[in-house]
Amino acid sequence: MKIDILAFGAHPDDVELSCGGTLYNEIQNGKSVGIIDLSAGELGTRGNAKIRSKESALAATILGVSFRKNLGLPDGFIFNTKENQMKVINLIRHYQPDVVLCNAVNDRHPDHARASQLVSDACFSSGLVKIVTHFDGVEQQVWRPQHVYHYIQWKSLQPDFVVDISEAIEIKLQAVMAYKSQFFDPNSQEPETLISSKNFSESIRYRASDLGRLTGVAYAEGFTTERLVVVDSLFDLK
Repeated sequence: MKIDILAFGAHPDDVELSCGGTLYNEIQNGKSVGIIDLSAGELGTRGNAKIRSKESALAATILGVSFRKNLGLPDGFIFNTKENQMKVINLIRHYQPDVVLCNAVNDRHPDHARASQLVSDACFSSGLVKIVTHFDGVEQQVWRPQHVYHYIQWKSLQPDFVVDISEAIEIKLQAVMAYKSQFFDPNSQEPETLISSKNFSESIRYRASDLGRLTGVAYAEGFTTERLVVVDSLFDLK
C-alpha cells in the first residue's frame, strides 16, 4: 500500500496540532495520507488511552486520512533504539511514503525530540539493503522517503518554510478539538494542565495567524528541514 505522505506523532494529537492543516490541504489535492501515533498518550493527565483512541479516530475522520495506526511505544519513554527503529522501518517500507512528517527537533516534551530523531534515523536506515525486514512473512523492499520534514510544536522554532493553510484552518481546529478530554472545557472536572487552558486553545489559531502574517497569508504551519529545499525556479517561491 503505497501512500504519498506518512505523518508520525509521538502522541495522538501531535499531528493535528502541528500539521493538521497541511495534511488536509494535501488530501484535498488528491494525495494519500496516513498517520502513525508512536504511543497511546497513556500518561496524559486528562482522559486515558481508551478515550484518546476514540478521539484520534474521530480526528482522523475529520481530516480524511487513509488510515491511522498506533505503534504502542510507551508514552514518556520513547527512545531511539534499534528495536524501535526496526518497527518504524517496517512501516516505512510497507507504506513507501514520498514524504514523512514528524515531531519537532526540539521541544518541551522530551518524547517529541526523541521521536523526531527516531523517525528521522529510521527513514535513512530504511534505505539500507543489508537491513532485512518482513511483512506478513514476505521480505520487504528497501525504501527511503524523498523528504523528511519536522513540524513545529510547543516551542516557537524558526521554520525553514511554511505551508498556507488559510482554507484549512477551520478543519484543523475541528480535528484538534476532537480531543475533547485534552483541551479547554469549562465543564470538565479533570485537573488543569497547560494545554487544557483557554489560552492554549486560542493559541492554535493565533500562532497559525502569526506565521501567516509573516508570510502574507491568513494562516500557515511551519516546518524545519534536514537538508536544503530545492526549487526549479525563483517563481516557485511565494
